[in-house]
Amino acid sequence: MSAVPDTPRRPLARPIGADFARDPYPTYHAWREAGPMLWSADFFGGAWIVTRHAEVALTLRDARLSARRTGGWVMRSRVDRRELAGFQRLFARALLFLDAPEHDRLHELLYASFRPAALQGLKPSIERGIDALLDAVGPGGFDFMEALARPLPALVIAELLGVPEVDHVRFARWSEALSAFIGALQPTPEQARAAQAALLAMAEAFEALLAKRGSGAGHTLIDQLLRAEAEGRVRSRTELLAQCVMLLFAGYETTRNLLGNGLQALLAHPAQWRRLQAEPQLAGAAVRELLRYESPVQYTGRRATTDVLLHGQWVRRGELVIALIGAANRDPRQHERPDVLDIGRAPRPSLAFGAGAHACLGAALTLIEGEALLRRLIERRVDWRLAEAPPRWGGSALYRGLAALPLA
Repeated sequence: MSAVPDTPRRPLARPIGADFARDPYPTYHAWREAGPMLWSADFFGGAWIVTRHAEVALTLRDARLSARRTGGWVMRSRVDRRELAGFQRLFARALLFLDAPEHDRLHELLYASFRPAALQGLKPSIERGIDALLDAVGPGGFDFMEALARPLPALVIAELLGVPEVDHVRFARWSEALSAFIGALQPTPEQARAAQAALLAMAEAFEALLAKRGSGAGHTLIDQLLRAEAEGRVRSRTELLAQCVMLLFAGYETTRNLLGNGLQALLAHPAQWRRLQAEPQLAGAAVRELLRYESPVQYTGRRATTDVLLHGQWVRRGELVIALIGAANRDPRQHERPDVLDIGRAPRPSLAFGAGAHACLGAALTLIEGEALLRRLIERRVDWRLAEAPPRWGGSALYRGLAALPLA
């Protein structure tokens, strides 16, 4: 029998409506004002929702809450677990879903390639990639997501990993299948099967590449992982493949959403776009503000490893806690006038990259790509504007991003 008091669970103050994907922020406002910790049956069959900046930051650093949560996705999909065994075996070994000491061991190994100083050498190739994609944009209207936001991050993360060529159209299909499953509040069997097919196809492609690399004599991240496998610092081929596929996915998914969300926000606020053109030195600050204003990752989850009193509510062992990053980054307790886009905003920490041990490994790379794109648009005097057709937002509650961004 649990010793946790049977206290009332405060429900969400406002249900998730049909307009949530286009504009979740009024809903987030209602949730924040209702309390820092609410209960929702809409998230994965039942979860605690943490709504405010201070409490979200503490939640992400709380060692009593575990990042191991992939089994919940599989069980909620209503597919026999044996059918998804291949998916779960890979998925559960990714850095994002590990706790210490496994997380610390792999993080130390991978971080060497993601240090800001180590990434500076990628800048020239990122700029060349941007220029090539801009040169390919013809006259008339076009979709920014298709022309730049999708191919650029795929090319960049592939270069870092050491993938000689990446079919970004095929990879986009794989990524979309994974993000649809991970981002679904109640995954369907079809989403689960599509995600497994995508993940296993990515792993098969990496397996073929690893076979060609042999002992990993080169200098790419894949070569470093191969050497670490030979030395025993990577414990199995499954663990190695899990890092490869999830790094490629995460490096693509979040950055493409930053690029699309960011440009849409700037063009929708012409005064901010004109200020950036006049003061290009604000490009770095602009990227950070855009990450706060339209966070590509809207939440992350943890599971309680023990009964715990969290932000005034008792959480039972095994219950899911959702740290709502998108709401925290619009919290007026942390940011003055949070619903206003201001690229000159006095810097205050946001949670766009998470916090604690699981803070985004690729944060520096995302910032470099975002700033490089803004600077190249300014230098090339790009004169785009939003087309009459409205931008089309994706339907995921987790990954906030545009399915299409028509420009003229």
